[in-house]
Amino acid sequence: MDLKSLKTSPVSVKARKRVGRGPGSGHGRTCGRGGKGSSARSGYSWHAYFEGGQMPLFRRLPKKGFTNGRFRKEYAIINVRDLARFPGGATVDAKAVRAAGLVKDIGDGMRVLGTGELTVALTVRAYHVSETAAAKIKAAGGSVEIVRKAKFRRKK
Repeated sequence: MDLKSLKTSPVSVKARKRVGRGPGSGHGRTCGRGGKGSSARSGYSWHAYFEGGQMPLFRRLPKKGFTNGRFRKEYAIINVRDLARFPGGATVDAKAVRAAGLVKDIGDGMRVLGTGELTVALTVRAYHVSETAAAKIKAAGGSVEIVRKAKFRRKK
């Protein structure tokens, strides 16, 4: 396929609407803007939440409750089956997991969960390791180290 073999569709060559060129054009007089009102004026713009003067939805709904969004922790989740790709005797930490392409971002730490099996002995350094994951890593001859990130104090 090349550019010569492409066929133009009627939509791609549609002429633009020339408004204000008299009644014979079909877009004369009000130029497709309808009758009077703010939307017929030049410079008019609207917000996506404008509902024609009706009380907007976001003002009709009650504002209550609590969200922990600002302080939520995001952890990189790794399963035991993902650790099988590392060679025996390797140290698996956040940098190694990121370099292997298993996670995009480590976030607030790496958590190892117990889904899957492991046959090679590895040294796993993570923020949190579940009990089943630790048992499977130790059964394969490896070891588990818990690494906590330093807590940062917020500036007052």
